[in-house]
Amino acid sequence: MDFFIARQPILDRRQKLTAYELLFRRSSSGAANVTNDIGATATVIAHASKLGLVNVIGALPGFINVDAKVLMSDFIQFLPYDKVYLEILETVEINDELIARINQLKLSGYRFVIDDVIEDTPHLRRLLPLVDMIKIDILAISREKLPQLFYALKGYNKKMLVEKVETLEEFAICHELGFDLFQGYFFSKPKILTGKKLQTSHLNVITILNMLMADADISEIETAIKKDAALALNLIRLVNTAAFMTTQRIATIKQAINVLGRRQLQRWLQILMYAGSDQSDGLMSPLLSLATTRGRLMELLAQKINSNDQLVSETAFTVGIMSLINVLFDTPMVQVLAQISVSDEIKKALINRTGVYGDLLQFVIDLECMTDEEGMPKSTMQNFELQMADLRDMQLQAFEFSNGLGLDLV
Repeated sequence: MDFFIARQPILDRRQKLTAYELLFRRSSSGAANVTNDIGATATVIAHASKLGLVNVIGALPGFINVDAKVLMSDFIQFLPYDKVYLEILETVEINDELIARINQLKLSGYRFVIDDVIEDTPHLRRLLPLVDMIKIDILAISREKLPQLFYALKGYNKKMLVEKVETLEEFAICHELGFDLFQGYFFSKPKILTGKKLQTSHLNVITILNMLMADADISEIETAIKKDAALALNLIRLVNTAAFMTTQRIATIKQAINVLGRRQLQRWLQILMYAGSDQSDGLMSPLLSLATTRGRLMELLAQKINSNDQLVSETAFTVGIMSLINVLFDTPMVQVLAQISVSDEIKKALINRTGVYGDLLQFVIDLECMTDEEGMPKSTMQNFELQMADLRDMQLQAFEFSNGLGLDLV
């Protein structure tokens, strides 16, 4: 059980969340190595089966690395065929036995990806009829050779995925070429367009958030919500879901606020900013997924550190959920926070990564973006008195919270 899960977003051409790659890393090795060996992979698959893969990835498919030993094993069938893409590692030796096994798994419904392609080879062409997707590592090939490789592979009529896209410039280059899917954290890098104005819907949410933080009267908050028809409608829908178990249908804004309560209303508004005005589209926002996962994980970490202070855990959630608000608005964090009433503690955490909340935020970000070469931030875990099992359980709860947002916000 000595592992934790990294979940990397995979986006479509419209930058909407479409899948996750699951990276299972072990802490005992002293480095964050992806578990490619058969023993570790078997353990991971067994645990994923017990924990429920849906708890980690929700309704989206998950991409999982496999080698020849794993492909030939029986335990691979613990993975639900309709929920996963099996990524065939570049180190796998292609032979008749393996081809036969892949064919057998395809007949059972499994889907395959060729991983880390850097050139068009006979080895690659032998696999092409069996796979659904080709994945290119943008760091493993020069910018000059990328177009030539892309057009050569695109002719095989397979979905094209590019990974390790970490900047908006890289995304723009790959998007213009015609890649179908994109993996990496480029979406969390703000463009910082000076002078950009916030949309009316965002301004309304910020106005009401400020009123809540200033402890405004409920009647004032009710009036502000009524001025935004879409916001009012979504609030009524929210409190009439089964999650609130009300005995009668809520029909007014005032009733809805009373059912929800100030704390939950504030949390809902913070999340709603990322969902945007078109929620059917916005719920697939990678920013929404990342921000809410951060917020929930920070909240759980704060509860573990200081179980007697609810305000600390609520503040930790706020810091996590607001940590990407500068990206959402394409505006420097200092300027965004000038429009929102938050405490100095929250400002210092978001701008300087200082204080307890700043330390928690940096720890969570380090977990998200850890590479294979980086070690587990053990010193931080020791400072927080965390065990690996605690962290993994908190991660799963955070993933479940993020995955369940679609039910709460529509």
